[in-house]
Amino acid sequence: MINLLGKYIKLRALEPEDLNTLFKVENNTSLWEVSATQTPFSKAILEAYINQSHRDIYEAKQLRLIIATKSTNTTVGLVDLFQFEPQHKRAGIGIYILNEYQNQGYAKDAVSTTIEYAINVFDLHQIYANIISDNTISIKLFESLNFKKSGIKKDWIYSNQQFKDVLLYQYIKPQIL
Repeated sequence: MINLLGKYIKLRALEPEDLNTLFKVENNTSLWEVSATQTPFSKAILEAYINQSHRDIYEAKQLRLIIATKSTNTTVGLVDLFQFEPQHKRAGIGIYILNEYQNQGYAKDAVSTTIEYAINVFDLHQIYANIISDNTISIKLFESLNFKKSGIKKDWIYSNQQFKDVLLYQYIKPQIL
C-alpha cells in the first residue's frame, strides 16, 4: 500500500485550487537563490504547470506534492523530488513550509514521509539535498533525518554580491541484512 500519510501531514498531488499558494511560493524572491529563478512566474504559467503535474515522474524527472495537515487539510507547504534518475536510483529533495506554519514539525514529518514513499514506490537507493551553508535550520532538519554531509560545492551560489557554499547531504537507504 502506498502511504502518503505522516504523523501530522499528508502529501497530495497539486490541484487547481493550489494556484495561489504556488504563485506565492514561486514568486517569493527570497527563495530564488536556491531555485535558480530570476524572473517571476505568471498565474497563467503556473496554471499550465499544475495542469501538466499529472505527468509521470519517469517522464518529467520530478514530482511536486502539496503538504497538508491531516486534521484540517490546510496547505502548509510543498515538497519536491527532482533530478529523478531511476537508472542510478536517486533523486534530490527540496521542501518549503509556508512562513506561518514553520517550526511546528511539519517539515520533518513531510521529509520523512517523502523518503519512505520514494524508497518504497520508486525504489530509490538515495535521496540528496543541496543546502546553502548558512541555512542552519535546513541543516538541522536533514541531519535529524539521518542525512549525512558528503561534500561542499564551493562558491556555488552567487547572491547579494557574494558567493555561498552549498552543502551536499545524502540519505542512503539502510542495507537490510
